[in-house]
Amino acid sequence: MLVQPYLFFDGRCEEALAFYTSALGAEVTAMMRYKENPEPQPGMCGPDFDEKIMHANLRIGDTQVMASDGMVFSGKPAFKGFSLTLTAPTDAEAARLFKALSDGGQVQMPLGKTFYASSFGMLTDRFGVGWMVINPLPMP
Repeated sequence: MLVQPYLFFDGRCEEALAFYTSALGAEVTAMMRYKENPEPQPGMCGPDFDEKIMHANLRIGDTQVMASDGMVFSGKPAFKGFSLTLTAPTDAEAARLFKALSDGGQVQMPLGKTFYASSFGMLTDRFGVGWMVINPLPMP
């Protein structure tokens, strides 16, 4: 079984993909715009959605994250009740990732040492996505 996050950016998906590519070294492995839909469903999206992203796959390390501009009907995406966790191999890499993701976002817990990690911090990025960055200590 495989569980993968699917994030909906309400019109900012392309901007988010560019940000994660730059900040995390992520790679867009697939992308389809609404105008490329082989089976369009009239009335599902406004005419301004032709250039918006219907579906994209983003590889971050060994993980695939899916993303789209659709499925947000409130006018603003609400990423609540979860965070994406990045496990860094070193404290220096944890610091780099944390700084990059927090640019334009909000830090909830500054990066620092805990009883379970040599580096751990929590933030919400500029798109409202929650992140936890960790370089874990070995479990006893």
